[in-house]
Amino acid sequence: MVLLGLALLGTWDLTQVRHSILRNYPVLGHARFLMERIRPEIQQYFIESSTDGMPFDRETRDLVYERAKGTKDDEPFGTERDVHAPGYEFMAHSLRARQATDRAPTVRLGGPHCTQPYDIALLNISAMSFGALSPNAVEALNAGAARGGFAHDTGEGGISPYHRKHRGDLIWEIGSGYFGCRTEDGHFDADLFAAKAVDPQVKAISIKLSQGAKPGLGGVLPGPKVSAEIAETRGVPVGRTVISPPAHSAFETPIELVDFIATLRSLSGGKPVGFKLCIGSRSEFLGICKAMIERDITPDFIIVDGSEGGTGAAPVEFEDHMGMPLTEGLMLVHNALVGTGLRERIRIGASGKVASGSDIVKRVIQGADFTLAARAMMFAVGCIQAQACHTNRCPAGVATQDPARSRALVVPDKATRVHNFQRSTVSSAAQMVASMGLDSFAELDPSMLNRRVNSHTTRTYAELYEWLQDGELLDDPPSSWAGDWIDARTDRF
Repeated sequence: MVLLGLALLGTWDLTQVRHSILRNYPVLGHARFLMERIRPEIQQYFIESSTDGMPFDRETRDLVYERAKGTKDDEPFGTERDVHAPGYEFMAHSLRARQATDRAPTVRLGGPHCTQPYDIALLNISAMSFGALSPNAVEALNAGAARGGFAHDTGEGGISPYHRKHRGDLIWEIGSGYFGCRTEDGHFDADLFAAKAVDPQVKAISIKLSQGAKPGLGGVLPGPKVSAEIAETRGVPVGRTVISPPAHSAFETPIELVDFIATLRSLSGGKPVGFKLCIGSRSEFLGICKAMIERDITPDFIIVDGSEGGTGAAPVEFEDHMGMPLTEGLMLVHNALVGTGLRERIRIGASGKVASGSDIVKRVIQGADFTLAARAMMFAVGCIQAQACHTNRCPAGVATQDPARSRALVVPDKATRVHNFQRSTVSSAAQMVASMGLDSFAELDPSMLNRRVNSHTTRTYAELYEWLQDGELLDDPPSSWAGDWIDARTDRF
């Protein structure tokens, strides 16, 4: 009878669609859920043991799971956070609090030279490539984006058949390897780019200058992982190791970068074109701003990636010690654009550590117009942070190219979870703004975000940080920016 019961349980595990772990590990997988039920702190181990960028705490991880599943996300018995610890942040509600009227706000991407603007959602799927993610994971993410009307960044691995199946809105990311639009020797192919960029599913193009988890490094996809599907998607030979260089070959200076932006906008038929970067040198970014002014060419958007970003393949030293964290990078980009009089022409996206409504509100206060999430979206499709991304043996079928493992991820179920998570998180952010007595996200400002400095003192972001005035760098740079402004060049990075 025991064996019969186990056989029946195993059969049910293999055929049910809600739990990827049980589909890959019938019967045995129940031990994980049992341990979590008996000892909740085991959940924290799964999170804190991860080296995939800065870990999410248990409260945030569980919030993502609950929203993705469409279950109640109220937390009993109050917060687990130490509200008196330095670094704790909070927004102040208002006695004029109201109900949110717009729970799905959008932001228009499209500057003065864009003829096909795109209204992007407040929260979108950040860059994760086919190859890093399984076919089923990519398909589930795009199906969720299609249901919810938000954008799916392809990552630098190109546009795969799994991005196209459900026709969800795409941001096509162009990295230094030019995957999907490259010549045989790895340079940019304008004709191939134009042929794909005019597809109505492609709503915007993002040039990847650097990545938060490994700024200053390109990527390596080992030959054994380069399947026929991946090779066709990327435009590379099957079975041969693929390397994306640390820097682009299509441009070498800020002037050449802004000219390349104009070229891509023209080749795509006037679609929004921007770039993504993790901030390193302030003078280098100011050099790009000077080039924009000199050429009168601006990107339609800039996505700021934080150094705390995660990836399944980056040296630990780079994850821990290279690049500027998102908060500082976001405020620098916002201030630089304000100070050069360019802010009204360019929308800013924040990519990294966005998993809750409060994260969205904070990023908007710090200078963003819209946000993108990667790891939270991976949680929504079933990631458990098993630290097996690089092994091709992901137990949840998320980060693997093994068909036997990726089958565990059931696309319709996980697409629903992606949609649920995005909708509930944006709705929560909208209600937080309404609870602050505001009518829209546009009314947020740095005085509305508080940070505890020590056990006795809190300061607002308006008090803690310097905020430039419109055109200030052009007219009379403050001493704190003057040196970098003078050093900024348009003829070299």
